[in-house]
Amino acid sequence: MTVPTAPGRMDNERIRAFCLALPHVTETLNWGHHLVYFVGDRDIGGKMFAITDLDGTGNGVLSFHCGAERFDELLETEGMAPALIYEKLPKRTKTILAMPEKEQARAIRERRKLMAERAKGKSG
Repeated sequence: MTVPTAPGRMDNERIRAFCLALPHVTETLNWGHHLVYFVGDRDIGGKMFAITDLDGTGNGVLSFHCGAERFDELLETEGMAPALIYEKLPKRTKTILAMPEKEQARAIRERRKLMAERAKGKSG
């Protein structure tokens, strides 16, 4: 589930500290001023689960697992929306996340290189 944070309840630094303490989390700066958190690197199929607006004009958004018994009830609450979670990651992404850190980094570098080559081939 996702819910916008109310002003003053949780600032970007607290959201960042919380998110980065979770396993397999990476962060990127997207769309100019949004800090986006992924379970797994997005280049290997990681999924976004949280976002904060760094310039302070928007709301931070947190996602969490609520369990099947509360899902429908929470969807009826204004501002709540379904979110992506680790269990929904592709099998190949989970496999890379289970690797030791050095092997994981190598796999991510190789994936980025492959993606760049594909992009270059499409534009050239």
